[in-house]
Amino acid sequence: MKRNLFFALTASVVTTLFTACNSDNDIECPEDYTGALAASEEKMQGDWVLTGMMADTEVDLTDDEEDNPIKDLFAQYEDCQKDASYTFGSDRTYTYKQSHVAEDCDNKATLSGTWKLTGEVLSLVGACIVQNISLNIKDDASEFSFTDTFNIQDIDGKVVQAKVTFTYTAQ
Repeated sequence: MKRNLFFALTASVVTTLFTACNSDNDIECPEDYTGALAASEEKMQGDWVLTGMMADTEVDLTDDEEDNPIKDLFAQYEDCQKDASYTFGSDRTYTYKQSHVAEDCDNKATLSGTWKLTGEVLSLVGACIVQNISLNIKDDASEFSFTDTFNIQDIDGKVVQAKVTFTYTAQ
């Protein structure tokens, strides 16, 4: 069940990026972001690794035969489930990787596209979709986080709605 939650959370963060255009429906894909980075965008350049997933409600995801719900979802995951990262390039390209660093991971995923940062809104273009994510960027630009609401199934099968904050740290 932990694996299902991890992939549900990750999928919901990037789900719109998997949607492909169908030319039969006359859908026009958004243009990639281009041009030089603004000074305010330079803080996003580089590698960012997932370092936290905190829910606003306690959930038990561990199959340890104890009823021990906690808000820290990240602490309940195995290495492959914690392995997620973004790389933002100076040429406006980005890559999102899941399960590439930890060893023996089965469900590797890679997404790519272009990006821009306007204020604290990160916009990603990929797979014919624009995704806008409101970020909370730490003052020293060492980490950013964003929050979304999910239905999470605990180890007993109970579904709990929770706001989950994902934290990425600069490398």
